[in-house]
Amino acid sequence: MKTVGVFDSGVGGLSVLRALLAELPGVRFIYVADSAYAPYGERTVGEITDRSERITAWLLNTHHIDALVVACNTATAMAIDSLRTTHPDLPIVGVEPALKPAAALSRTGHIGVLATRGTLHSARFARLRAQLESNTSTPLHFVCQPCDGLADAIERDDLQAQQVLCERYAQALRDQAPGDMDTVVLGCTHYPFAADRLGQLLGPDVTLIDTGIAVARRTRDVLGIARAADGDPVPPLLLSTGDPTLLSQAAQRWLGLLAQAGKLET
Repeated sequence: MKTVGVFDSGVGGLSVLRALLAELPGVRFIYVADSAYAPYGERTVGEITDRSERITAWLLNTHHIDALVVACNTATAMAIDSLRTTHPDLPIVGVEPALKPAAALSRTGHIGVLATRGTLHSARFARLRAQLESNTSTPLHFVCQPCDGLADAIERDDLQAQQVLCERYAQALRDQAPGDMDTVVLGCTHYPFAADRLGQLLGPDVTLIDTGIAVARRTRDVLGIARAADGDPVPPLLLSTGDPTLLSQAAQRWLGLLAQAGKLET
């Protein structure tokens, strides 16, 4: 049985784990929520790189993982290159805002991006955006909106704060974008858990896109598994550097998993 480590700054990466469990039911997943240091989007590059290195080393030394999924847009943007340099023999799959799928889907070329400041200000995001804007036959216009506090509100399951912030950022995106914006990228793994609210605020003519399915398929490819296996998923191991009860509750609420999360000190 293959073992894959998955980590995020908190519970947001459960949206990626959900897709991984559906795509790879025969794989054992070790999920680490680094909630004691969340949200990553408001931390420095050095802090995020250090946390990413510590968690990866622990997963390798303790569980001998066959691959790693960095289920966090900010950690991918700021730390994945360092991780790949430090661990050249470990297959590492990152999460990037789904600009490519959005570009392929959009009919108007006007695309909104909701993400953390860390992601939007990263060199990795800038390269991806510039590459798409220069290499497509149809003009693309990305309107980027940082969503301070939204990942944290989802992390804490604060429904009132989520509603207020979703209203604020949906309106801010609308104010910047032209009227024919038809696609919005959810550029943080936490945001799919607020997709219903955002969808209602942005309207039925706007399609929301996240990256969970693409990440799951890429993980299947790097493991060398030809196709998704049949059968029930292997129960994942859930660990948190913060309050494990919050992770257990989130996993039950969003994934239907009745699993007791453990405490991780690293």
